[in-house]
Formats: sequence, structure tokens, C-alpha cells
Amino acid sequence: MQKKISEECFPILREFLRYMEVVKGRSPGTVEQYFIDLRTFFRYIKQLRGLVPAALPEEEIEIADVDIDLIRSVTLQDAISYLGYAKTERQNHDKALARKACSLRVFFRHLTNYTHALDYNPVENLDTPKTKKTLPKYLTLEQSLDLLKSVDTQHSEFPERDYCMLTLLLNCGLRRAELAGLNITDIRSDNTLRVLGKGNKERVVYLNEACRKALEQYLPTRPVDGVERKERSALFYSRLKKRITLQGVHYVIKGYLSRIGLSDYSTHKLRHTAATLMYQHGGVDIRVLKDILGHENLGTTEIYTHLSSEQVKKAAESSPLSHVQAPRKRRVPAVEKRNGAEPVTTKDPQGKE
Repeated sequence: MQKKISEECFPILREFLRYMEVVKGRSPGTVEQYFIDLRTFFRYIKQLRGLVPAALPEEEIEIADVDIDLIRSVTLQDAISYLGYAKTERQNHDKALARKACSLRVFFRHLTNYTHALDYNPVENLDTPKTKKTLPKYLTLEQSLDLLKSVDTQHSEFPERDYCMLTLLLNCGLRRAELAGLNITDIRSDNTLRVLGKGNKERVVYLNEACRKALEQYLPTRPVDGVERKERSALFYSRLKKRITLQGVHYVIKGYLSRIGLSDYSTHKLRHTAATLMYQHGGVDIRVLKDILGHENLGTTEIYTHLSSEQVKKAAESSPLSHVQAPRKRRVPAVEKRNGAEPVTTKDPQGKE
């Protein structure tokens, strides 16, 4: 846990975050998000209870003095009111609200079932706000090829590194943090790659021919001289000869996406792309895809089983009725029109056509 977070926490929250990090194996990013959500919640509670001046800006409200008595005073209505505040005053979107609700449930469940600091869980019946399900954005096969082709020695300072990073992202479906965290020892002799995913869970992905060749081109250019001892295990480096950071990966990938006219895309879209291409073009079974991506639940993987517009078009065109023509309307002869005669129709006994 970061020192800054530890210093801002009240003891009960600090113990909770430590438990989530050490025992539950949550990533530093997840632990930090728990802290931010719960800090915002208890700042709101202190405002709600009149424990701080009304005019005091939210970011200046300290939570280090929160004690068990204040925690015990929390009600389900407080939690619902907090989510309403987060939506209207902080303009939190649906996913952020759902995450905040989850943080509250996990925290209070911990105090009720694990430490037994509470006799009952006040937010046990707190529902998760509904989130809009949208299909993930991804690059087409043609766009993916254009992205790889955009790496050249003329415009790229480290072309071998950048091409290798893009290749691993597009072929292995790695998360940004997984790519930045790769070590040289994670490359195995059996053409596989060890990946440390969310929750410190390891998985092994296969390195196809494109990945192997990209690594073969990059590794001879990987810096050795001038690299500090603690940085020598990293697979990818920044220009400062230190392990590339999450922000560094974002900066590099974003630059290439912008170069091919996809400036509104992010690094994570390459993970969507890898999964989509494997499913749509490679016919990969969804259970295998789940293991490749490191998903804990199959339901998470199912979002990648959406159909492309081209597949929808092909499905519609494959219908045996797709080429049936509508019958032409009977044209009334001109002589009938001149004589004022009605066109001949076939009617049923009730007079209906």
C-alpha cells in the first residue's frame, strides 16, 4: 500500500486495505480505488452529519479521525443518498456508481463477517446501479495491419521495441499493466509467455510466429549498459533505461493509433481487438479465449462474442429467401381508365379482396 494512502487512512480503513492487498491479493490499482471510493464516502458522511463546516471544500475534508462509532451510524439510506450525490453532484457515470456500490459492500462485509466490528451489515441490501451494456470498440483486421505498418525507423525512436509491444498486445490480448510488468525471464523456451494478471494471478500465453519474430528483432536492441540493477529484469524500457510505466505504454501506443487516424482509441482497445480477431477470424472457443485473456468468469469473456457488421450482413444474405422478389402490381389498361371501368379484382364472399 502506498505511503500516502496509509497516512490518510483511519486505522480501520488501513487494516481493510492491507487485508485486500496481502490476503486477497488485490492489485495496487484496485486497492487505491477502494481507498478513493471509501474516502469520498466518509467525506460525504462527515458533511451529512455536520461534522465539518458546510463551506469546506470536499478535497480538504480529513478522514483520519473516522472511528467505529461513525461507521456504526451508517445506514442503507446513507449509502443510497451517497450514490445519488455521486451521480448528480460529481457526475459519475453508471460504471463508476456500480464500482462505488461494490466498494461499500466489500468494506462493510469485511467489518461484519471478518473482523466482527459490526453486528450487522448496513449495506447488505444495497443494489448495484444498472450499467448500460455496450459493445467494445476494436480495430478491424485492416486497421490492425495499418497500425503495425505505422512503425518505422523514420518516425519511431525505438521501432523494434514499439513493434514488439504492439504485436504482443494485438496477438496475446495483454492488459497495459501486464505488458509493462513483463520480465525478460517471462519468455520461456517452449514459446510461451508468463503473464502476471489481475489479483497476482499467473497465466501462460502462447507466442505465435509473429510474436516470436518481433521478440527476436527487439531483444538485441534491448538496453543493457547503464541500466540499474533493480531495472535489469524488465522486458521493455523507457528512453531513461527504466522499466516502462503504464503512462509510458499509453503514450507510445496512443501515438501510433493517432498516426492511423484512431486518436480516440486507447491501449485497452487493442485487448478488445485481440479477443475479437481470435473469436471472429480464428474460431477460438470462448472457454479458451477466457483463459487467454485471464478472465475469472466466462460471463466477462462473452462480451467479445459480438458479431461484426460484416458477419451480420453475411448472415442476412445467407437466408434462402434473401433473393425472392416481390410480385409486381397489376397495371390497369388504358382503355379501362378511359371508359371509367373499375379494375377486375377477386373478392371473397364478404367483399374483401
